[in-house]
Amino acid sequence: MQNLTQKEAGFLSDLLTCEGRACKKARLYSRTLTDKALAETMEKIADNHEKRFAALLELL
Repeated sequence: MQNLTQKEAGFLSDLLTCEGRACKKARLYSRTLTDKALAETMEKIADNHEKRFAALLELL
């Protein structure tokens, strides 16, 4: 684990919050959309946000 400054840790925390919210919204949209192609696209977007969330979490 790297030694992060308080400012860096706060920045990572903010990014985690944003990625988590974006993932949740994309998953919600993927479940509520009636257009199958668009729903699949939103699911892929949610997966990408989830991967970035996990990568950021490893930095903390």
